[in-house]
Amino acid sequence: MPTQFLICISSRQNGLRILAPSGKEIQKLLTSDTQHNLEKRCIVAQQPLSAELLDKMHRYWQATNYLSVGQIYLLDNPLLKEKLVREHIKPRLLGHWGTTPGLNFIYVHANRLINDRDINAIYITGPGHGGPGFVANTWVEGSYEEFFPNIDRTEAGMQRLFKQFSFPRGIPSHVAPETPGSMHEGGELGYSVSHAYGAALDNPDQVVFAVVGDGEAETGPLAASWHSTKYIHPINDGFVLPILHLNGYKIANPTLLARMDKEEVTALFTGYGYEPIFVELKTETFNEKPESFNDIHQEMAAAMDLCMDKFAAIRAKAKEEVAAGKMITRPRWPMIIMRTPKGWTGPKEIKGKKVEDYWRSHQVPFSDIDGENVQNLETWLKSYQINTLFNEDGTVKEELVAIAPKGQKRIGSNPVVHGQVSKDLKMPDFRNYEVKFDKPGTVNAEMTRVMGNFLADVMKENEAEKNFRIFGPDETASNRWNATIEYSGKNWLANHFEVDGVNNNDNLKQDGRVMEILSEHTCQGWLEAYNLTGRHGFFSCYEAFIHVIDSMFNQHAKWLKTTRHINWRKPIPSLNYLLTSHVWRQDHNGFSHQDPGFIDHVVNKKAEVIRVYLPADANTLLSVTDHVLRSRHYVNVVVAGKQPALQYLTMDQAIKHATKGLGIWDWASNDEGGEPDVVMACAGEIPTMEALAATDILRQHFPDLKIRFVNVCDLMTLQPKEEHPHGLSDREFDAIFTTDKPVMFAFHGYPWLIHRLTYRRNGHSNIHARGYIEEGSTSTPFDMVVVNQLDRFNLAIDVIDRVPKLQKIGAHVRQKLVDKLVEHEQYISQVGDDMPEVKNWKWPY
Repeated sequence: MPTQFLICISSRQNGLRILAPSGKEIQKLLTSDTQHNLEKRCIVAQQPLSAELLDKMHRYWQATNYLSVGQIYLLDNPLLKEKLVREHIKPRLLGHWGTTPGLNFIYVHANRLINDRDINAIYITGPGHGGPGFVANTWVEGSYEEFFPNIDRTEAGMQRLFKQFSFPRGIPSHVAPETPGSMHEGGELGYSVSHAYGAALDNPDQVVFAVVGDGEAETGPLAASWHSTKYIHPINDGFVLPILHLNGYKIANPTLLARMDKEEVTALFTGYGYEPIFVELKTETFNEKPESFNDIHQEMAAAMDLCMDKFAAIRAKAKEEVAAGKMITRPRWPMIIMRTPKGWTGPKEIKGKKVEDYWRSHQVPFSDIDGENVQNLETWLKSYQINTLFNEDGTVKEELVAIAPKGQKRIGSNPVVHGQVSKDLKMPDFRNYEVKFDKPGTVNAEMTRVMGNFLADVMKENEAEKNFRIFGPDETASNRWNATIEYSGKNWLANHFEVDGVNNNDNLKQDGRVMEILSEHTCQGWLEAYNLTGRHGFFSCYEAFIHVIDSMFNQHAKWLKTTRHINWRKPIPSLNYLLTSHVWRQDHNGFSHQDPGFIDHVVNKKAEVIRVYLPADANTLLSVTDHVLRSRHYVNVVVAGKQPALQYLTMDQAIKHATKGLGIWDWASNDEGGEPDVVMACAGEIPTMEALAATDILRQHFPDLKIRFVNVCDLMTLQPKEEHPHGLSDREFDAIFTTDKPVMFAFHGYPWLIHRLTYRRNGHSNIHARGYIEEGSTSTPFDMVVVNQLDRFNLAIDVIDRVPKLQKIGAHVRQKLVDKLVEHEQYISQVGDDMPEVKNWKWPY
């Protein structure tokens, strides 16, 4: 008869300490009545793990712990068949031990659920520096050698496994792209929960185990991402099981959450909308004997069973509510809070200094490998009882292999995280959304509103597949993507108020595909994971505030760069940004909202993964949007304005222009058949208008001046083709920009980026770029370009100053243009708006 013991649940702490499996009795007990009205109730229940399974799971865990330590320390002698000597140990010891045993412990318990419940699982390691643990587990389960046949489950394979870790030309110390089953590196902390929920969106058959380290739990991005429960649909999305691992310490300090008492931690996560379930090692009665681990294994198994039962109950209730035509009641989702020591199962002390359950175990518990520490390491390794884990030839004991999941059920073989389960979008014909006009530069349109109409139909075309979403920080309507909201609604599973439903006031829908939360970090995390698991999306953001996720972009770009060269990882949908409400139309919000520098940041990354587009009108934007949504394995940055703006290219012209990336606009040029006196170049919507207006001024005053007008849509075409695949050859570049004529370049961003991209070009010394130079305030739209010297008058003055023949005859015109700048300043100071001749300008030719 199975062993039985008592469970006590105290509602006073408002958190559950589970010491038994789930079952009907427990489910009856875990009601709101228990939580809120009862002081204490106790029941008797069976332990979930049989003695045989517990023994196997414990040894499996110890095997992964042994392999983790071996990766950090050993160069040779993997099974300790010889007495350990210094030569068997790596010369440089790199890696992180402290979090690893906890990650290994959770992994083996996740495996049991995969087997028992037949689930598909994704494992997110917030403490991603616990890389040796993830690698060890995939090696034991057999998925690792399928991707790396040379690292097989033999003694020789084990030796190669150990050597490659944190070793030159080997594998990184973190849970890197090279790690099978990974989709989250975790080197930079804060994104595990947003990644977990992003992976679960539209993936109802996936369970995502999201391990959150208590150091990571102190970060701002992580704090916001806990609210993701308000966006997860119990039927349409997968389940996320956050496991907050409180091991007490960071690199050299205690962690805040670990120093909070249970009542306080429970209150925190109850407030976030979770039902915390505690799994805690009773350190006061613990010793290193195998039976001392029994309780914690049983607790963890019980907690995980309970969580899965709760997930099933939540989904069943939601289905009943939907079938009855009711709104889904927002559930209180379960989570696990696990307290175990940092560096668990490692050395308790080294040379009189505390190691286990202390910050000294965070990285390499001891790196000064003298004679005494060689012996300490050998003692530590042998404490795992190697002969009970591995056979003489280094293979894993058959009974341990037997409890690992099989095939694609293994975490390390889940095809979803390897990009192997991904469909292209069904795309409507973007040509059908064309903005039509009779003459260029005479009709206004809101570029991003046109784009939004197209995206709404992308949603519609892919409704059945449910593989396209929009993300943004409370700016979707502001950025003119209203049509996506009208079609889909804004995702919202938080509480609803009566006012929400008045005339569909806020378009809040429980199954909406527009994801809005005022946290750029969370939006980015959701979309990254949505992409990483094979789905498509677009992230719209105010241009100045996309900088909030600079570092997250860094990490994702590095992931894309690395995975491009891993053949078993397939190309994933590109991460697409729309940056709008941009610098030149932030005259109303002022200086704090004016920063076009994200594109400078982006171009630092490898050319093989980044693309930057600055379409000047709606038709070009449509062509670019269609292109980026069809692309894979890039980061595409699209910069476009949302305010009414002049339109220049027909759809046919726009397609050709976007395809080439840059080109001469014949209708704005007058140098055909001859040599230009000046090249007027531009990139971006407002710089294009100012450059055209400057061209108009010059042609009026100097009819004989030959002007070549060049517009750049794909910024990376400016680089040589040796540096970027979109770059023009020198011959093409010289043919367009010349090698000896002045080039006046009106640019959307910081002007020095143009010089950086073109510094190797012939005639680079003739390129004179103007752009944003950190001048601005609350003013008028035209004043924004004036104070940054990007306006039509300054551009025309620049041409007069730099074209030799105008230097002699242009003084009077130059003076008139200077006077215009004075007139502008006086006018806006008195009227508060731009001069009509500026505000109402249109292309006159």
